[in-house]
Amino acid sequence: MGAQITKQKLVGVEETDLEQKKQTDGTSFPGSNYQCPNRKEWMSTLPLETLKVRDLVWPGTHDSASNRIGIPLISRPFARCQKLSIYEQLVIGARVFDIRIQQDRKVCHGILTSYMVDEVLNDVKKFFSETTSEFVILEIRTEFQWNDPPNFDQWLVEQLGEYLIPQDESTFDKTFQELLPKRLFCVWKPNKSPAPSPGSPLWSSAYLKDNWIDTDLPFTKFNSNLSYLAQQAPNSTRNYFYRVENTATPQVSGPVVCVFPVTQRIRGYARLFLTEVFKRGIADRLQIFVEDFVQEDFIDACVGITVARYSPSLLAAAPATVGSATQASS
Repeated sequence: MGAQITKQKLVGVEETDLEQKKQTDGTSFPGSNYQCPNRKEWMSTLPLETLKVRDLVWPGTHDSASNRIGIPLISRPFARCQKLSIYEQLVIGARVFDIRIQQDRKVCHGILTSYMVDEVLNDVKKFFSETTSEFVILEIRTEFQWNDPPNFDQWLVEQLGEYLIPQDESTFDKTFQELLPKRLFCVWKPNKSPAPSPGSPLWSSAYLKDNWIDTDLPFTKFNSNLSYLAQQAPNSTRNYFYRVENTATPQVSGPVVCVFPVTQRIRGYARLFLTEVFKRGIADRLQIFVEDFVQEDFIDACVGITVARYSPSLLAAAPATVGSATQASS
């Protein structure tokens, strides 16, 4: 009990430090006042004929298919990181997804399971059928303690083949227009099976990197994200996607072990993080930014950066985000 009280005090200190930093530094960055007029098709408003794959800031989600994980009101609060389905996340603008599976192709988070991964693919295909110029990064990995589904790579290609962008480092220097009608980067990360090789319709995990740390302390995670991002090469010279997770993770040593109240400690400071990225001069390294329980304001913040860089005329055309300088619900 004593350790939990100490931990709760430390959490309180870090929450206070984050809030004070926000009040001092504000949450203004290039594009921070942007509000997507059509989040379902925000990519189609960009200059895809000149915009390269490496230049986009991609909004995404963490543990993306956990909306129906476990048993409601019993085990679900300990593992659910999203309330929306994959299709619903796509509609509000998310474009990068983190999917964990076990041997029977069920979505899982640790020992808890949910629906078949088929539902995820069906959501993606439904979304593609309704749009023409939206691109997606879909990472599917076998959860660490499970075996890979048999012949899963072949099954993925059978299900998604018409949309798959083949693994090729030169793709990062291509414009999005050059890739059409292909629109899906599918990263397959098996535990034991061979990783996808160059030229494969699937991408290996070497092309999607991050530096996740396991902590429930919000300012610790905030600073860690900044430190690791600063160590990356600029997007202009890097031939892999780099992901930053604006999340906090429940710990057994803490007094709170449900996902939402823990990740909420940092979730409201996504705009502050983006402000700090520009302040430190490392915005040229930011590429994929993800959060738990994704909301529209988070999408707008990410999209706004790309719009400010490559389509500044859209900033004047779009309505300003209400309270974007002070909003903490991202």
